[in-house]
Amino acid sequence: MKQFTYTVTDPVGIHARPAGLLVKAIKALDSAVTITKADGKSAGGTKLMALMGLGIKQGDTIAITVDGGNEDANVASLEQFFKDNL
Repeated sequence: MKQFTYTVTDPVGIHARPAGLLVKAIKALDSAVTITKADGKSAGGTKLMALMGLGIKQGDTIAITVDGGNEDANVASLEQFFKDNL
């Protein structure tokens, strides 16, 4: 299991468009991914409505946990996704 944190810079946070892109990117991986907010709420990375339900806004720091599969490559891929899209 690998984990990294990211502070959301998108002015509107994780809303429908980036959440949909994130779910699509995570589904392409061979790992289970969980997104957790600082308040302890979490959602599976492939659950679009659950991700949007976390209410992640600009400035929120989230923890991304990658478990199973090629964790190193998947973490690198997700870190780049977050930098490019959120």
